[in-house]
Amino acid sequence: MKNLRSAAKSLIVLFLIGLCLLPTLKAQDTTYPVYTGNDLGVIFTPKETKVRIWAPTAAAMVMKLYDEGMGGAPIHIDSLKKDVAGTWVLTLPGDWKNKYYTFQALNGARWSNEVPDIYAKAVGVNGNRGMIVSLPETNPAGWNSDKRPPLKSAADIIIWEIHTRDFSVNPSSGMQHKGKFLAFTERGTHTPQGAKTGIDHLADLGITHIHLLPAFDFASIDETRLDENQYNWGYSPQNFNAPEGSYSTNPYDGNVRIKEFKEMVQALHKSGIRIIMDVVYNHVASAPESNFEQLVPGYFFRKNPDGTYSNGSGCGNETASEKPMMRKFMIASVAYWAREYHVDGFRFDLMGLHDIETMNDIRAELNKIDPSIFIYGEGWTAGNTPLPPDERAVKANVSKLNGIAVFSDDLRDGIRGSWSSATDPGFMCGKEGTEESIKFGVVASTRHPQVDYSKVNYSKEPYSTSPLSTISYVSCHDNPCLWDKVNLTCTNDPLALKLLADKLANAIVLTSQGVSFMQAGEEILRTKHGVDNSYQSPDSINWIDWSNKTKYAGIYDYYRSLIHLRKNHPAFRMPTQEMIVKHLQFLPMPKPVTVGYHISDHANGDTWKDILVYFNGNDQDVPVTLPAGDWRIVANGNEIDENGLRIKGFDKPVHGNAILPAKSMLMLVDAKSLRK
Repeated sequence: MKNLRSAAKSLIVLFLIGLCLLPTLKAQDTTYPVYTGNDLGVIFTPKETKVRIWAPTAAAMVMKLYDEGMGGAPIHIDSLKKDVAGTWVLTLPGDWKNKYYTFQALNGARWSNEVPDIYAKAVGVNGNRGMIVSLPETNPAGWNSDKRPPLKSAADIIIWEIHTRDFSVNPSSGMQHKGKFLAFTERGTHTPQGAKTGIDHLADLGITHIHLLPAFDFASIDETRLDENQYNWGYSPQNFNAPEGSYSTNPYDGNVRIKEFKEMVQALHKSGIRIIMDVVYNHVASAPESNFEQLVPGYFFRKNPDGTYSNGSGCGNETASEKPMMRKFMIASVAYWAREYHVDGFRFDLMGLHDIETMNDIRAELNKIDPSIFIYGEGWTAGNTPLPPDERAVKANVSKLNGIAVFSDDLRDGIRGSWSSATDPGFMCGKEGTEESIKFGVVASTRHPQVDYSKVNYSKEPYSTSPLSTISYVSCHDNPCLWDKVNLTCTNDPLALKLLADKLANAIVLTSQGVSFMQAGEEILRTKHGVDNSYQSPDSINWIDWSNKTKYAGIYDYYRSLIHLRKNHPAFRMPTQEMIVKHLQFLPMPKPVTVGYHISDHANGDTWKDILVYFNGNDQDVPVTLPAGDWRIVANGNEIDENGLRIKGFDKPVHGNAILPAKSMLMLVDAKSLRK
């Protein structure tokens, strides 16, 4: 009690000092000292806990410690001491492990709300208090020997995008830890019909990476009411360096979410699957209430000339990556997830709001850890931003980014139709004029002499100098999922043609150059029942219904075969623009809404010498003249057999002419390549 009374008197004195400093604070320039050390935040050892907080605008700062993550009175209050380069420091002698804490800064005449520091690595329930954590004690058994699965080239990556809760919460999942990180650790799970689910499904499907929608601590789920049906995608950041509590078995203990996240990563790695985090550094849930703004008012966010928050994120605020201490935070945060949690990649939400220098610095930092850690992002903004266009990490500037990829919305909307209209059709549903957008996607946004860029839907010139800078995809969590889009646009087609259109869409993706990406559940005709922006829709809209795997077994088998075909044949994974130009030539086609190309001469070391790939988005079969030679069909709209289709009519070499089946891919290989 004596310590508390003394601290209270100190706070009163500091408040009066702050009143005197208010005019100076208001007049102060927004350029603050930059701290270059690597010890920001709260660092635990059994002998002492060291604290260093960057808050150059503060006249005073205090730390309060608690027994619990919410409720109760402080058990200890200490004032921090001003130190170098705008930082405040404190040393707490003794063992403070698992105690919770907050900070308050005196800026002008106002004490901030109690908040964790921005570097907080562990938090209590709802993230309102940080926790002093002994990170080695959160490691699961065998963690120190955990290794990333091998990856030779980014071209080998096949990404499967999933929301933590969607993965397991449906009753058909057979998983015990529904909606939790631990669901990704469960082996041997299956549907009531006996089909593999969960991590075994992923290993069988053949994907190389899962992309996990936001799994850091976010603000849009109340972790004290998890018995209620709450749902959110999680694009509402609160504490960037701690996992989300609602995905753990106990959000009240800051250790649990950390250990269970690591157990998830470890299980995926053991199954040969890497993990990518969806990171949202471009905005926070609420700027005024954030720990950024409470501790250093006005620094971490971009502002309009009138002083209001700029809103390039469409979420009410946007962070200022170009400012040195925000840049430093982002670099340190990403590196922390890579080192502490063994995360294998990062997908940057609205990456166009970040400046190119910051993104390249992040790439350089991750290269020190492991150059195979993959970085990609949305190469656009959601609205106007004060960041100059030539500094934005948008797709038009991807050539300025080092080893960072962007999504190809050109290919996506070429295949399925415009993102802005649920009913606008694309190539898969017979829309003419989409052919050049498909060709643009086939060569992964690079320069190719046979692509007419003036006819590409969005990009009128190539923006990638390497296919490894392009994410080829047709569907993600945004907008209608693929099967819903098929039903919205192929409205006059019978079910059989709709099923073919769905398979055609990802046949284009998985045979295009670049890095392949698919939304979870596409392989079993996932539906969101027409809801296109399901960020807070209930489980019944968002979950993966695993029983579809039996209902649509033929779809699953086709997707699985497509993925394994891509993995088995490096001709579809060429690493350079020069190699694509040398080995890939587009073929003349007899009718609109058809695209064909020839990959020649054992491209990228493929065992197949010559490959013909045709896409037909029409409702009718289309005859086509083949290049000279004897060819064997290895894939059509229903089956894939890398040794050559064995069904009647397809079991012999063909030459001269072929029929492109309606809404299908047709793939042929020179007959000599298939002879044993």
